[in-house]
Amino acid sequence: MSAHIQFLSSPIPRPVAWPLDGEAGALAEFYGTIRNEENGLPISGIEYEIYHRMAECEIHRIIGHLTREFPCQRVVVIHREGLVPVGEAAIYVGARARHRQAAFGFLAAFMDHLKKDVPIWKARILPC
Repeated sequence: MSAHIQFLSSPIPRPVAWPLDGEAGALAEFYGTIRNEENGLPISGIEYEIYHRMAECEIHRIIGHLTREFPCQRVVVIHREGLVPVGEAAIYVGARARHRQAAFGFLAAFMDHLKKDVPIWKARILPC
């Protein structure tokens, strides 16, 4: 199992390039994009602050834990930092696995753990 973790201050490329080797039967991807409202309030974007070293360690820990339940061959996590405007992706998570159940299950569980356990803080930017 290999994992790639990256923090970007520029837009996340879409789609992220994946080498295909014939071993995986599934490639599941999640792009989390910024909506134009949060908690019922209009916003123009979200500002993300990341404690890089701790966030990377925690993401690796989560990936290691989850791939025991959802066996994946490769996981890619790209998270934006700084100001992310409405309509752009704040996060990309991709999982390559032999079967779709593992890839889809990994994505859902990973996002739950990320929001709860990883030191990434956000502040909504209100329109002027």
